[in-house]
Amino acid sequence: MRHLLDTLGGLYQLARLACLSHLNFKSPYWQWRLYTAFGSGELSERPLRRNLHTILEYGRWVHRMRRGL
Repeated sequence: MRHLLDTLGGLYQLARLACLSHLNFKSPYWQWRLYTAFGSGELSERPLRRNLHTILEYGRWVHRMRRGL
């Protein structure tokens, strides 16, 4: 049950972050985030399933950190 709630919260946090950045995924913040999360910043070099898993795990982490505040 906790995993499901963390997943839903993570999806919410990812949507929130996208809205806060005005969906500008070419901004310096997103370029930095891609570089730190994926190394080279290139998502196309990895399989889609792995990218989605990593992005969702990041959303879960954000949710857990914000929930702890």
